[in-house]
Amino acid sequence: MLTKLLNPDLSKAPMDLAVLILRIFSGAFMMTHGVPKVQKIMGGDLSFGDPIGLGPEISLILTAFAEAFCGLLIVLGLGTRLASIPLIITMGVAGFIHHASDPFGGKEKALLFLLIFVVLLITGGGKYSMEQRIVN
Repeated sequence: MLTKLLNPDLSKAPMDLAVLILRIFSGAFMMTHGVPKVQKIMGGDLSFGDPIGLGPEISLILTAFAEAFCGLLIVLGLGTRLASIPLIITMGVAGFIHHASDPFGGKEKALLFLLIFVVLLITGGGKYSMEQRIVN
């Protein structure tokens, strides 16, 4: 048992499972931020921050798209690499611009999500993804 835990050579099966878990939870957690933004837009409230000068309406729409729609694509493993790009941009803006003057604890969640989506950009959806089913 200890030998397995200390073995640095991971087989493909545990890595595929790890990517699946990372995808499902990170995408679902991101959707909990995006769905309320979509509901806000549907309700006609377009007030939002404007951290990079695009205007509050565009910033809200782009953020809602990334967090809700791309988050869902990540959960499904459908276009994982492409879906991670808007999320990387959104979390980069949140962590490095919107929360720039906050203490680390205020930007930690955005930076953690940023790291997760960079990893998913590198790994793709993995074996247990819809994109894998489509390709094979």
